[in-house]
Amino acid sequence: MTRAEIMPIVELLKPVTWFAPMWAFLCGAVSSGLPVNDRWPVLIAGVALAGPLVCGTSQAVNDWFDRHVDAINEPNRPIPSGRVPGRRGLYLAIGWTVLSMIVATTLGLWGFTAAILGLALAWAYSSPPIRLKRNGWWGNTAVAACYEGLPWFTGAAIMTAAFPHKQVLVVALLYSVGAHGIMTLNDFKSVDGDRRMGIDSLPVLLGVERAAWLACAVMAIPQIIVVALLLAWGQTIHGTIIVLLFVAQLLLMPRLLRDPQERAPWYNATGTSLYVLGMLVAAFALRNTQVLA
Repeated sequence: MTRAEIMPIVELLKPVTWFAPMWAFLCGAVSSGLPVNDRWPVLIAGVALAGPLVCGTSQAVNDWFDRHVDAINEPNRPIPSGRVPGRRGLYLAIGWTVLSMIVATTLGLWGFTAAILGLALAWAYSSPPIRLKRNGWWGNTAVAACYEGLPWFTGAAIMTAAFPHKQVLVVALLYSVGAHGIMTLNDFKSVDGDRRMGIDSLPVLLGVERAAWLACAVMAIPQIIVVALLLAWGQTIHGTIIVLLFVAQLLLMPRLLRDPQERAPWYNATGTSLYVLGMLVAAFALRNTQVLA
């Protein structure tokens, strides 16, 4: 394949979206409390699975089944622009799914199971007849789970070669719930096309202003609970750091709420970055806390 043919495929897989699940996977590995030692090959395979493979698959699947919406919202995307012609986008999504399952076999039972669940949600989110993204509540829940909770679980599971500790699961779940708000922010860019195509994203269902307030609340409440748990587990320093990161988010939210459609990308680069930094702080707190002993 020529460079002109390869670059649209890379764009289709959206490398910029890989960061979130890769970061969550590493948070899970850190939260396991175990040193890496000779687990490097498995850790690298897990990062690749979480980002370029499973997340890349989800992007290819979404772009194929969203090609008609993208023709309205983002006509320069690879498929509606014709740079990925014919059914090549669908074939890529299927091939990337198979490759992801092959790599997942190297990660043990829990790693493989989590990967299969993630791939199933990726297809269910975008493809008919399920197409979870038609409803913002269900669709955002699926994406949030795949971007945060599931990779966190996988990182912890492959490090311990066992089902993760309940404290790890609780924190991973809370950050996954908060990610539902992040997914709502991502929906602001496609409100017009979603309305025309009958996709009930939360900005369409609730209106832009109410959806923005909801997104902020959904991101905020889990962080407050995480702080309370860390303090209860004796992790005062880590809890305090997350409080500071959270306060910084609160200071940024009023600007977002004044014009959510215009400023959602800005908030994702600022407030959401502070959110994910808090995830790593919480992972180190879990690593240190005595409740994991």
